[in-house]
Amino acid sequence: MRCPRTTAAACHVLRESISRLCIADHGNDPVMLNAWLANKTPEMVAAWAAQEANSLLLAVEGDAVLAVGSVTDAGEITLNYVTPEARFRGVSRALLRALEARAVERGNSRCTLTSTATAHRFYRSAGYIDEGEPTKFGMAGGYRMSKEIVAEL
Repeated sequence: MRCPRTTAAACHVLRESISRLCIADHGNDPVMLNAWLANKTPEMVAAWAAQEANSLLLAVEGDAVLAVGSVTDAGEITLNYVTPEARFRGVSRALLRALEARAVERGNSRCTLTSTATAHRFYRSAGYIDEGEPTKFGMAGGYRMSKEIVAEL
Protein backbone atom coordinates (compact mmCIF):
# COMPACT_ATOMS: atom_id res chain seq x y z
CA MET A 1 0.00 0.00 0.00
CA ARG A 2 1.55 3.21 -1.05
CA CYS A 3 -1.17 5.54 0.16
CA PRO A 4 -0.73 6.46 3.84
CA ARG A 5 -4.47 7.14 4.14
CA THR A 6 -5.32 3.64 2.88
CA THR A 7 -2.73 2.09 5.18
CA ALA A 8 -4.16 4.00 8.14
CA ALA A 9 -7.70 2.92 7.20
CA ALA A 10 -6.64 -0.73 6.95
CA CYS A 11 -4.92 -0.46 10.33
CA HIS A 12 -8.07 1.07 11.82
CA VAL A 13 -10.12 -1.91 10.57
CA LEU A 14 -7.73 -4.37 12.24
CA ARG A 15 -7.73 -2.51 15.54
CA GLU A 16 -11.52 -1.97 15.65
CA SER A 17 -12.26 -5.57 14.70
CA ILE A 18 -9.95 -6.97 17.36
CA SER A 19 -11.03 -4.50 20.06
CA ARG A 20 -14.76 -4.66 19.47
CA LEU A 21 -15.48 -8.05 17.88
CA CYS A 22 -12.93 -10.41 19.45
CA ILE A 23 -13.91 -9.93 23.08
CA ALA A 24 -14.35 -13.70 23.46
CA ASP A 25 -10.63 -13.97 22.75
CA HIS A 26 -9.15 -11.12 24.78
CA GLY A 27 -11.86 -10.78 27.44
CA ASN A 28 -11.27 -7.01 27.55
CA ASP A 29 -8.04 -7.75 29.41
CA PRO A 30 -5.95 -4.64 28.66
CA VAL A 31 -2.65 -6.53 28.80
CA MET A 32 -3.84 -9.19 26.36
CA LEU A 33 -5.55 -6.66 24.09
CA ASN A 34 -2.51 -4.37 23.98
CA ALA A 35 -0.27 -7.32 23.16
CA TRP A 36 -2.56 -8.32 20.27
CA LEU A 37 -2.73 -4.74 18.97
CA ALA A 38 0.98 -4.00 19.39
CA ASN A 39 1.90 -4.79 15.78
CA LYS A 40 -1.31 -3.38 14.27
CA THR A 41 0.25 -0.08 13.19
CA PRO A 42 0.14 1.70 9.83
CA GLU A 43 3.85 0.99 9.41
CA MET A 44 3.34 -2.73 9.99
CA VAL A 45 0.36 -2.87 7.61
CA ALA A 46 2.52 -1.19 4.96
CA ALA A 47 5.28 -3.73 5.62
CA TRP A 48 2.83 -6.65 5.25
CA ALA A 49 1.57 -5.16 1.98
CA ALA A 50 5.15 -4.85 0.70
CA GLN A 51 6.15 -8.45 1.45
CA GLU A 52 6.88 -10.19 -1.83
CA ALA A 53 5.31 -13.55 -0.93
CA ASN A 54 2.20 -12.02 0.62
CA SER A 55 -1.05 -10.62 -0.78
CA LEU A 56 -2.87 -8.03 1.31
CA LEU A 57 -6.45 -7.52 0.10
CA LEU A 58 -9.01 -4.91 1.11
CA ALA A 59 -12.79 -4.93 0.85
CA VAL A 60 -13.85 -1.39 0.03
CA GLU A 61 -17.24 0.26 -0.25
CA GLY A 62 -17.12 3.81 -1.60
CA ASP A 63 -14.22 5.41 0.23
CA ALA A 64 -14.46 3.12 3.27
CA VAL A 65 -12.25 0.10 3.94
CA LEU A 66 -14.58 -2.56 5.36
CA ALA A 67 -12.22 -5.51 5.74
CA VAL A 68 -8.56 -6.49 5.52
CA GLY A 69 -7.25 -9.90 4.57
CA SER A 70 -3.89 -11.43 3.81
CA VAL A 71 -2.69 -14.71 2.34
CA THR A 72 0.86 -15.93 1.76
CA ASP A 73 2.05 -17.54 -1.45
CA ALA A 74 2.07 -20.82 0.53
CA GLY A 75 -1.71 -20.53 1.08
CA GLU A 76 -1.70 -19.44 4.72
CA ILE A 77 -4.40 -16.90 5.52
CA THR A 78 -2.84 -14.60 8.10
CA LEU A 79 -5.50 -11.85 8.32
CA ASN A 80 -9.25 -11.67 7.79
CA TYR A 81 -10.77 -8.83 9.82
CA VAL A 82 -13.95 -6.84 9.24
CA THR A 83 -15.22 -3.58 10.70
CA PRO A 84 -17.95 -3.99 13.32
CA GLU A 85 -20.30 -2.03 11.04
CA ALA A 86 -19.79 -4.50 8.16
CA ARG A 87 -20.16 -7.65 10.26
CA PHE A 88 -22.84 -10.11 9.06
CA ARG A 89 -23.08 -8.41 5.65
CA GLY A 90 -21.10 -11.09 3.80
CA VAL A 91 -17.95 -8.96 3.59
CA SER A 92 -15.69 -11.42 5.45
CA ARG A 93 -17.04 -14.33 3.41
CA ALA A 94 -16.40 -12.47 0.14
CA LEU A 95 -12.91 -11.53 1.30
CA LEU A 96 -12.22 -15.13 2.31
CA ARG A 97 -13.22 -16.30 -1.18
CA ALA A 98 -10.86 -13.71 -2.68
CA LEU A 99 -8.03 -14.87 -0.40
CA GLU A 100 -8.66 -18.49 -1.40
CA ALA A 101 -8.73 -17.50 -5.09
CA ARG A 102 -5.38 -15.74 -4.67
CA ALA A 103 -3.98 -18.89 -3.04
CA VAL A 104 -5.16 -20.95 -6.03
CA GLU A 105 -3.53 -18.41 -8.40
CA ARG A 106 -0.29 -19.03 -6.50
CA GLY A 107 -0.55 -22.79 -7.12
CA ASN A 108 -2.06 -23.94 -3.82
CA SER A 109 -4.68 -26.66 -3.41
CA ARG A 110 -5.10 -26.05 0.32
CA CYS A 111 -5.42 -23.03 2.60
CA THR A 112 -4.42 -22.99 6.25
CA LEU A 113 -5.08 -20.51 9.02
CA THR A 114 -5.23 -20.06 12.76
CA SER A 115 -8.68 -18.97 13.83
CA THR A 116 -9.66 -17.04 16.90
CA ALA A 117 -12.47 -18.38 19.07
CA THR A 118 -14.61 -15.55 17.71
CA ALA A 119 -14.15 -16.61 14.07
CA HIS A 120 -14.01 -20.38 14.56
CA ARG A 121 -17.66 -21.03 13.69
CA PHE A 122 -17.37 -18.72 10.65
CA TYR A 123 -14.45 -20.71 9.22
CA ARG A 124 -16.14 -24.03 9.92
CA SER A 125 -19.20 -22.79 7.99
CA ALA A 126 -16.84 -21.93 5.10
CA GLY A 127 -15.55 -25.51 4.93
CA TYR A 128 -12.44 -25.31 7.11
CA ILE A 129 -11.69 -28.23 9.38
CA ASP A 130 -9.80 -28.30 12.66
CA GLU A 131 -6.32 -29.78 12.72
CA GLY A 132 -5.96 -30.98 16.28
CA GLU A 133 -6.71 -29.36 19.59
CA PRO A 134 -6.84 -25.58 20.09
CA THR A 135 -3.57 -23.97 21.04
CA LYS A 136 -2.98 -21.13 23.44
CA PHE A 137 -1.28 -18.04 22.14
CA GLY A 138 -2.24 -15.47 24.73
CA MET A 139 -5.93 -15.44 23.89
CA ALA A 140 -8.82 -17.81 24.50
CA GLY A 141 -7.41 -20.22 21.93
CA GLY A 142 -6.14 -20.62 18.44
CA TYR A 143 -7.63 -23.19 16.11
CA ARG A 144 -5.33 -24.49 13.39
CA MET A 145 -7.60 -25.10 10.42
CA SER A 146 -7.33 -26.06 6.76
CA LYS A 147 -9.45 -26.41 3.66
CA GLU A 148 -8.89 -28.04 0.31
CA ILE A 149 -9.42 -25.43 -2.38
CA VAL A 150 -9.86 -25.67 -6.14
CA ALA A 151 -9.92 -23.16 -8.95
CA GLU A 152 -13.43 -22.10 -9.88
CA LEU A 153 -14.34 -22.68 -13.50
